[in-house]
Amino acid sequence: MAEKRLTYYFIGIGGIGMSALAKLLFDQGNTVMGYDKTKSPITEMLVSHGIEVVYEDSIEAIPEDFLKKSTQVIYTPAISKSHSQYNYFLKQGNSIKKRSVLLGELTKDSIVFAVAGTHGKTTTCALLIHLFDDTQLEFTAFLGGVMNKHECNLIQKGSDYSIVEADEYDKSFLQLDPSFACITSMDADHLDIYGTKENLEETFVAFSKKVKKQLVVAKGIPLEGITYAVNSPADYYAKNIKTKDLGYIFDLVTPNGVFKEVYLNLIGIHNLSNAVAAAAMADLGGLPLKSTLKAFSSFPGINRRMNVFNFVDKTIIDDYAHHPTEIKSVVDTLKEQYPESKHAVIFQPHLFSRTQAFMEDFATILSEFEEVLLLDIYPARELPIKGVTSEVLLEKISCQNKRIILKKELVEWVGKIDANVIAVLGAGDIGNEVNKIKKLVQNEG
Repeated sequence: MAEKRLTYYFIGIGGIGMSALAKLLFDQGNTVMGYDKTKSPITEMLVSHGIEVVYEDSIEAIPEDFLKKSTQVIYTPAISKSHSQYNYFLKQGNSIKKRSVLLGELTKDSIVFAVAGTHGKTTTCALLIHLFDDTQLEFTAFLGGVMNKHECNLIQKGSDYSIVEADEYDKSFLQLDPSFACITSMDADHLDIYGTKENLEETFVAFSKKVKKQLVVAKGIPLEGITYAVNSPADYYAKNIKTKDLGYIFDLVTPNGVFKEVYLNLIGIHNLSNAVAAAAMADLGGLPLKSTLKAFSSFPGINRRMNVFNFVDKTIIDDYAHHPTEIKSVVDTLKEQYPESKHAVIFQPHLFSRTQAFMEDFATILSEFEEVLLLDIYPARELPIKGVTSEVLLEKISCQNKRIILKKELVEWVGKIDANVIAVLGAGDIGNEVNKIKKLVQNEG
């Protein structure tokens, strides 16, 4: 673990991975603060925890004690290299590290369980955390989302084990040294970084070679490892699947026997697949499956991962889905869970580069909804790309009941939509609008 009582400055502290590291270092007794572009629930959480956050990219915004050469600077690769604070520290000669390097350093002395994949890693990682939480094992977990039970993306129960969501963006996961790892998927994504799907796959191969004990892979991924699947024979797989309430009852087949009638309180076959992956990792890591699997019935869920709630006479499905494959999983889940209902989607595309790369795929899958409402593209770290807009995407969608709406109109439109099941999807700031709907529900209750 990190040496005590150092001074750290985080550039991009509001990021889901950055904030967990900042909180951990602060809790260890270090002096920590940081910059972020805008206020968010994550920055508010940090501030309430005692970590100062500034929102102005200037040297004047940084307190004098943090401007010293001894300050350790941690940055997210999502920031621009023209960032004035970053360049001040760079010119001064401070120790400057990417988030991924720090994460690798903080976890290297523990037994690391790493969950990687272009889809499903947050839910798989959270399910694995929940299984660990059911034991007496001492672990620290870094999650790319907020678990509802913990209301945090950092869970600290000790330092023997580290459970880490292994991010492929900017090849970050290559900084980890996992004992056990899982790869859920290798679909094309982050092509702004990788250029081609082949380059992305080569990086996953490099990650797989770093695994010291056991690699778990979704069946069909062309890597050597322990396989898992749903309704298809593999080293670990789910069979005899039945829906029950908002979840599934299934039999889990493992190399050491069958566990019958396991209950998972999550909808979506893709989430059942994630649960099988988590169970495989837990089993290989030595957790007692016979007693631990019962924890699936009490999984608290993750913020913006297939969250289901009712608003007036509508069922709202709130999900982080921002890639065509992920939206397809949402579509399949709605058809399974709500076959008699009309389905609408409110979607905020995330990144100009991703929208450009998958324009046709987005149009095809969004056309499966009876009603489509698009927000403007959420730019995150990117500048606009000519010819890549929500209007262009809307034109390609074959569904006739479609429109562009303003973000501030989202709550109003939820009440107007004819469909009684509405999926609210995207990885940008659309979640803030969902929180407004949830507050209305709470006030009505």
